[in-house]
Amino acid sequence: MRFDLHTHTTASDGELSPAELLLRATDQGLTHIAITDHDTVAGYTDLEVPEGLSLIPGIEFSSRWRKIGVHIVGLNIGLDHPTLTQAIAQQQQVRVERAQTIAERLMKLGIEDPLPAVTALAGGSNIGRPHFARHLVATGKVKNIREAFKKYLGAGKAGDVKQTWAPFDEVVGWINNAGGIAVLAHPAHYRLTQSKLQELVADFADADGASIEVVSGSQEPTVTRKLSSLCNDFDLHASVGSDFHRADARWAELGRFAALPDTCQPVWDLWQ
Repeated sequence: MRFDLHTHTTASDGELSPAELLLRATDQGLTHIAITDHDTVAGYTDLEVPEGLSLIPGIEFSSRWRKIGVHIVGLNIGLDHPTLTQAIAQQQQVRVERAQTIAERLMKLGIEDPLPAVTALAGGSNIGRPHFARHLVATGKVKNIREAFKKYLGAGKAGDVKQTWAPFDEVVGWINNAGGIAVLAHPAHYRLTQSKLQELVADFADADGASIEVVSGSQEPTVTRKLSSLCNDFDLHASVGSDFHRADARWAELGRFAALPDTCQPVWDLWQ
């Protein structure tokens, strides 16, 4: 069995449609996949799953921990559960307000109001910074996505708008109430010291989180070893995922990541 439990589609900030993502998953030899779009499950609507591929219902929620943005994946979640529906509505309102603020800040830098074009790019899905980045490339303000983040959207830049996300223990509660499994996404991405990372995992476990992503994309083996150790220290299950967004991101290709260490208990044991 081959799992990828962290992926994105055009329902949030990915570049492949849900159907295209599933076809790519089969081409890559995956047997199990979760679509975990940001604060939405719209990608699951009327979706046909190719034969031989198992689709695990999922979502990725944005949250905050000690003023730090942290992502929590919900796996095997009830897509129609009232708690999930209400949580998504709350998160989407925050995203709308954030998009408006980003647009206003970019306009102050002399950029023509980007919101109509960015809204069109999002195609009815949640608007994120990648949509602003694509617009900046399309209008010739920057050469590529990376430059867009470096000049306008990355940390400390005009488009780096901090949202008022729900506390992460509340988000874990949403997932648990909707019958899902809460997973701390890509723990190494938050650039915490080892002691702070340990505190984050401890708080996550105390909040009834069930799993952490021990393997995320093409991370260094030393990172995997540290995360597997934390996973075992707090008696959590281990998840794996590419955090796939687009086909040209070689560091985050579907299913292309290291195997889960034998010392870890896989998260899929919780629903199989």
